[in-house]
Amino acid sequence: MSRPTSAEIRESLDHPVIDADGHTIEFAPALEPYVREEGITHGTFGLLGADGPYTRLGRTASITPEERRRWHIPREPWWVVAADARDYATATLPRLFYDRLDEFGIDFAVLYPTAGILALHLDDEQLRRRLCRAINRYHADAFAEVGDRIRGVALIPAHTPAEAIEAVDHAVGELGFHNILIPGYVKRPIVGALERDPQAGRYAYWFDTYGVDSEYDYDPFWARCAELRLVVATHSVGFGLGHRQSTTNWMYNQAGHFATAQDAVCKSMFMGGVTHRFPELRFAFLEGGVAWACALYADMVGLWQKRNGTAVRQYSPARFDRTLFSELVDQHGGAMFAGKVAAEPPLDPARWEDDHRDDWEAVGIKKEEDIRDRFVPNFYFGCEADDPFVGLAFDSSSNPFGARLNAMFSSDIGHWDVTDAAAVLGEAWGLVEKEQLDRAEFRDFTFANAVRLYGEVDPDYFVGTVLEQEAAAVLRVPVDCSPGVVAGSKQEDRT
Repeated sequence: MSRPTSAEIRESLDHPVIDADGHTIEFAPALEPYVREEGITHGTFGLLGADGPYTRLGRTASITPEERRRWHIPREPWWVVAADARDYATATLPRLFYDRLDEFGIDFAVLYPTAGILALHLDDEQLRRRLCRAINRYHADAFAEVGDRIRGVALIPAHTPAEAIEAVDHAVGELGFHNILIPGYVKRPIVGALERDPQAGRYAYWFDTYGVDSEYDYDPFWARCAELRLVVATHSVGFGLGHRQSTTNWMYNQAGHFATAQDAVCKSMFMGGVTHRFPELRFAFLEGGVAWACALYADMVGLWQKRNGTAVRQYSPARFDRTLFSELVDQHGGAMFAGKVAAEPPLDPARWEDDHRDDWEAVGIKKEEDIRDRFVPNFYFGCEADDPFVGLAFDSSSNPFGARLNAMFSSDIGHWDVTDAAAVLGEAWGLVEKEQLDRAEFRDFTFANAVRLYGEVDPDYFVGTVLEQEAAAVLRVPVDCSPGVVAGSKQEDRT
């Protein structure tokens, strides 16, 4: 028996479908004038391969395998978009995407840039800022006539808070964007290494994720986002970082890279106290799924229980009974250990006490339920249609305090892993067919969670769209995160 089409599945539902993360593909010939107008004179940002649109991406296309091995330059993506001309055109042309939405079974879509995601990470400040402005102006014009069913996303470079504020004011205030995207991290040079060797910059760097240990105070930017009623989305890549540095195998670098990158910035926002200081902010972590977030949430609860500011003192060296330890060594160590405790320098409790600090201080946690309240309402997670672990977000029996994490349906239409754009919703429906989600959970996954993400931040977000009335109905039902209550699941909103 064949699976119903996406359009047929949508017809059978009693709720709309929101695509929280599709993609648009920048078309170089149309983008070029915008790039030139921003004063970039050396062509369209060097991300397009000479042998066709997006067949090659990144600097390694022109590097020989020998050079790649010698300098250990990781293999980067190649053939990253669908080869089907109609699907490629759909991602390139917002009007065609709009015209095919009913075929996709999608009522409303948020479409993110493709090459623009990499533009956020350019080291050259002027090139980065000008290129992001050019791509934003291009997308503002490209999406100008489809706003009732499609929203484009503005690129917000964020190497400094001032840069980010300037970019967001231009994108929202002048270009009229409702959605923004920041890089998930900023590569910073390790100053001590550069002082020792100025040529070490390519290898000596660390990742600033805006919260823990950030080089800047990003609170002014978060405050500006809250003032403008914006959701902060990240969609950064992790291939080429950490263990994902194969010089020959992109799939090795690809596996799990989005989840790793999103885990880092989500953890940093939480541990850095961003959601404590700005409880009204909402963050969307895209294309990495939600399994990593379930693990992170549970880890935060378990770690706080063992190492909160009070509990951590149970590990203080001052509590160590050296006399008892010596007696036990002599009694049970035999000739190999007996009599040797005296040779081991004693720990200095005073030094360790001076070094002690509360790692959770910025989060403002007084009781373990506060972790839920700083994490669950503020974070949303984009999951592709073929993700088999979406059900973990809704597993209130496993997630601490019966929480459900905010998983959202994300088509990823426009990229290589969507071989048939018209089949994406049907693929997601497989979660219901396999009984990994029930119909109410599928409603939250494909509709209500995305409504809450945008509508709780900006009650006017859906005004003027095809979802205005349906979204308003969802937002009229408050979310209850009390102990023992499934977060985001008021009964009257699930019937």
